[in-house]
Amino acid sequence: MPYSVNIMPNLDKPTLLGPHVVTLVYDGLCTFEFGIAYEIFGLSRPEMGADWYRFSACAIENGPLRAAGGLTVQVDHGLEVIADADLIVVPGWRGIGTVVPAPLVDALQAASRRGVRIMSLCSGVAVLAAAGLLAGRKATTHWRYVDSIAARYPDITVDADVLYVDEDSVLTAAGSAAAIDLCLHVVRRDFGPDIANSVARRLVVPPHREGGQAQYIETPVLRQREGARLGPLLEWMRERLQEEQPIAALAARAGMSIRTFQRRFEATTGMSPGEWLLSERLRRARDLLERQAAISLDDVAVASGFGSLATMRHHFRERLAVSPSDYRKRFTVLRPDGSALSPLR
Repeated sequence: MPYSVNIMPNLDKPTLLGPHVVTLVYDGLCTFEFGIAYEIFGLSRPEMGADWYRFSACAIENGPLRAAGGLTVQVDHGLEVIADADLIVVPGWRGIGTVVPAPLVDALQAASRRGVRIMSLCSGVAVLAAAGLLAGRKATTHWRYVDSIAARYPDITVDADVLYVDEDSVLTAAGSAAAIDLCLHVVRRDFGPDIANSVARRLVVPPHREGGQAQYIETPVLRQREGARLGPLLEWMRERLQEEQPIAALAARAGMSIRTFQRRFEATTGMSPGEWLLSERLRRARDLLERQAAISLDDVAVASGFGSLATMRHHFRERLAVSPSDYRKRFTVLRPDGSALSPLR
C-alpha cells in the first residue's frame, strides 16, 4: 500500500498577515523544489512576527498526486487559492515538452494581470513560458534545458550563466539548488538583508552565492566528430596548455591554411581556437581547484596555462563570475578547526 503525504496548513502557527505564497503541486511533483519553497516560505518562524509569509499548497489537478521519491500527495487547496496569492511558486515541471493544463495557464495569466509575482524553479520555467508570461523578457533555467526553451520560445531571452533572473513580477531560477538563491533573494526584497541572512543561517547556506551556473557545466560536447587531423591535434593542444599556441603553428600542424583551419576548427568544436584554449584552461584550473586542495593558486594558474594568478582571476571573473579562491571553497571539505581536509567531488 503506497504511503501518502497530506500537505495542509500547520494549525500550531500564529496568525500570519504577510504575503501569501502559493506553491503549485501536480502529478509528478519535483519534491526537492517544493521542499525548498516550503522550507523558506512555509516553515514556522515565530521569531519573524506576524508579518511573515503565509503559505499554501495548490493542487493544479485532482489527486491523489504522485511525487518524486515514491510519495503520493493529497492537497487541501485547488486552483481557487491562486486568487488570494501574492507570490506563486512553480516547482520544476514534469517535462519541458509536457503540455501545461489550460486551467492553470488561465489562472496564472489572471494572476499576472493582477500584479501577482510568479516564480519558477528549475524546469518550472516551462510553465511560465507556456502561459506567455516570459515573452519579451529575460529568464533562466537549468543549463540542460536552455536550448530546448530557447528553441520553443524564441521571444524569450534565456540566460544560461546566472543563478536566477528577477524581472520584477516574474522570477526564474536555474538548477534546483539555485531555487534556494532565488527564494532568499525574494526574502531579501521583501524583508531586507538582515532577515534574509537569518533565514540563510537557519538553512546553513550562504545568504548570497557569487557566480553563475557556468561553473557547474561539464566540458562542452563536440558538435560533430573530429576529423582525422583535428582529433589528434586537440589532444596535442590539451597536453600543452602551458605553452603558447599561435594559430599559424596550429594550422601548419593540421596541414591546412590558416583560413581553412579556423573554419574547420569552429565547425568541429563550435569555438574559435582561442576560445577553445581558454575553455580548456578554465576546465584544467577548475579540476585542479576541485581536486588539489594543497596546490597554491599561483601554481594552479601556471599549470593550467594562464601564466599568472592575475590572468586566471580575470578569466574566472569574466567567464564564471567567481574568483578562483571562492570557487575552491565550494569544493573543499573543512575540518572542525577550519583547515582543508579534502576536495569534494
